[in-house]
Parts: sequence; C-alpha cells; structure tokens
Amino acid sequence: MTRLLVTGADGFVGRWLVREALAQGWEVTAAIAPGGIEPSRWLPEAEGAGVATVAADITDPIGLARLAAVEADAVAHLAALSSGAAARKDPDGAMLVNAVATVNLVEALGNAGRQPRFLFVSTGEVYGAGHDGPIREDAPLAPVSPYAASKLAGESAVLDPAGATGMPAMVARAFPHSGPGQSTAFVLPAFAARLREAKQRGQRQIPVGNLEVVRDFLDVRDVVRAYLLLLRHGQAGECYNVASGIGQHLRGCFDRLAELMGVAAVPVEDASLVRPADIPVLIGNPAKLQAATGWQPLIAFEQTLQDLIDAEAH
Repeated sequence: MTRLLVTGADGFVGRWLVREALAQGWEVTAAIAPGGIEPSRWLPEAEGAGVATVAADITDPIGLARLAAVEADAVAHLAALSSGAAARKDPDGAMLVNAVATVNLVEALGNAGRQPRFLFVSTGEVYGAGHDGPIREDAPLAPVSPYAASKLAGESAVLDPAGATGMPAMVARAFPHSGPGQSTAFVLPAFAARLREAKQRGQRQIPVGNLEVVRDFLDVRDVVRAYLLLLRHGQAGECYNVASGIGQHLRGCFDRLAELMGVAAVPVEDASLVRPADIPVLIGNPAKLQAATGWQPLIAFEQTLQDLIDAEAH
C-alpha cells in the first residue's frame, strides 16, 4: 500500500499529513479546493515536485469524479468545514460539506470500482458533555454543536455504506490539536496572537472566551502519524480516538503561553468569544488506537506551544 489520496491537503492538518506521508515513502496525491494553494507553494521544491495535485470541489459531481479517477490504495478524507464558529453560522453548509459530500465521495469511489482503505476524520466533540475523564469509543454520542452533529452524520455516511460497497472505511475521532501553522480561528493560536499584539502595544488585559474548560490537546504532527498508522493497521468499520488521555486546563494554557512569550497578561472574558454550549471537559482515551497501531504521542505539549509561538513570529 503506497498510494495515498489526501483531501483537504492544503489545510492546516492536510499539509502536515502530506509532509509526513512523503517522509514515510507514500506516493501522494493532494486534493485541494479549486483556487486552493498547491503543494509546490508550501513544500520544499524537491518534495513539491513529486506530489500530484487535483483541484476538486467535493460538493460538486465533477469534483467527485476527479477524485474517483485517482488511483489510490488509501484515502485520508480531511476536507471539511472544520471551524466550530463557521459551522454555527452556517449549519446547513457544515452538514453539506462534512456529511453529504462525504457519502457522495464514498459512493463515487465505489462506483468507479475503487476500494481504498478510507479514513474519515471526525471529532471528539461527538461525545458531547457530561464526561469527567477520558472517554472511550463506546461512550454515548451526544453532539451539542452544529459542527459535531455534522461530523457524526459524516461518520454514519462513511460506515453505513461501507458494508454495502465493501470499502474498508474507518473513523478517526480527533480531539483538539494544534501546532505551527494553525489558524487564529482556533484557541491556542488565537491566544498567542493576542498576547503578541498586547506585548507590542504594552497592554496587559487580553480578551478571552471561557477559560474554565479542559481540553485534550495533541500536536498536529503526532495526529497525522496516527492517521497514517490507522490507514495501515486500523480495522474497517471501527472508530478510534486520536487523543493523549491528558486534560489541559485552558487557563493554564493561556498562562503558559504568556510565560513563554514574556507577557504579564491578565485574561478578561469577552462574551463574544464564549462558545454557546461549550463542553466543560473533553478528554479522549487513546487505548484502542494504541492497541491497534502501537501509536504514542512523541511531542510534549510544552514543545507544541513553543513551536506555535515561533511559527507565528515569522
């Protein structure tokens, strides 16, 4: 198994997945949205030249046909509306991209006679609230946001037709992850950006959302290793948490970033930054993933924060 198709390849996670797959010797086809940023612009010249690129809108039949024409042994389906805030503004759009387009992609691959190992990237948010410790895959599913609901619908879209088409599909329920290059639409890069601006302006008060939540943060580079291991060793029809099993209090994350950046900061809650129906504690149990693949996170959270800071500074 050497040929990998990555949808959403020019997104934050997609870029890291393409890099890691190339380093492991995969032959990669990067699928990007029309007008997306081609790999030659974000990979070293020698690597970018070796990556095939296909521009395809996954909500359009022509785009799906282009993806189905790619000869691939494995598909990592990352293309999505991945921002919870964007999904709240456009829940129908989130459902279209994250669920409807996903089942259409699986069907297009099957109709073209393709049977790749298929990994759908979902979210740990499908478990919802009411959990105090690490969540296992057999926990009840109770999404509390349009984003999580669309991802849960996407899971069904992948796993239900898998039995009929015979496509070996599986789901990765990714818990929060961060690292160099992540958009400031997400919490840790947003903290770092606001702290940097406050330091430049000599300000101390930093607007924040709810800091009383606990999240299981992984480094994106550990996450993409897990995805590739699942494509090789995961069991079709199964869901796997991609998580560390360790909760990070968001107030502690803010304080650590401020310390690393040398900012004497005072967080001030801004109502506009508070997510409705925020999940108080979200920690995943990674035992199933580890048993299936041998995966272990390699990058310490402190290193993730430092690398994030360094990347934003350039």
